[in-house]
Amino acid sequence: MTDPRRRRVPAMAPEDRRAALIAATVPLLRAHGMLLSTKQIARAAGVAEGTIFGVFPDKNSLLVAALLDALDPQPTLDAIAAVDPALDLRARLTAAVQLVNERFAANAHLMTAARSLMQTGGGGPETHRRVHAARDRLQAALTTLIEPDAAALRSPPGTTARILLLFCGGNAFGPFGDPDAFTAGEIVSLLLDGLLIVSAGNEPSFVPLLRKPEVP
Repeated sequence: MTDPRRRRVPAMAPEDRRAALIAATVPLLRAHGMLLSTKQIARAAGVAEGTIFGVFPDKNSLLVAALLDALDPQPTLDAIAAVDPALDLRARLTAAVQLVNERFAANAHLMTAARSLMQTGGGGPETHRRVHAARDRLQAALTTLIEPDAAALRSPPGTTARILLLFCGGNAFGPFGDPDAFTAGEIVSLLLDGLLIVSAGNEPSFVPLLRKPEVP
């Protein structure tokens, strides 16, 4: 005789449950920031609230794990790596800055939360390491994109990449920033051309980044 009772669904392995809880938390982080509740997380994950604490020691641990997952730069790195290398430097950088701006705009409040965590000692050393590693990987991707034109620049590719990220970050997060105010092309023009207008017979002491100083 067939047992009429419903067969129990096998329990998830701890790592699978951890991944499922993080995946359910990331959209909530984007919508509500760090103030969301474990009840909201449990409802989104389709589990009992107590299940969370069988995987994570507390809510903050889950939020930090989800925050780091949401800020994983790999999708942006993959997109930058796919920029057509046959394009000229300006076009390559414009495409890359568009990708960086989209990343910063989508994650602005999450990046602010990550910085706040680090400033208050929250999240532990692993949070510091991974946030800094994400920044370094993004800079490395831009450096690789710039390197074919290193001979045309006054600054090394790594420095140029860092300045470019400084512009993008200041526009997204700075007190005078406005992500909708400047296009990717305008940011790249600021980096490569500067703001001074060069007229015939009135050569400024400033040398645009695309020109190396002449050797006497």
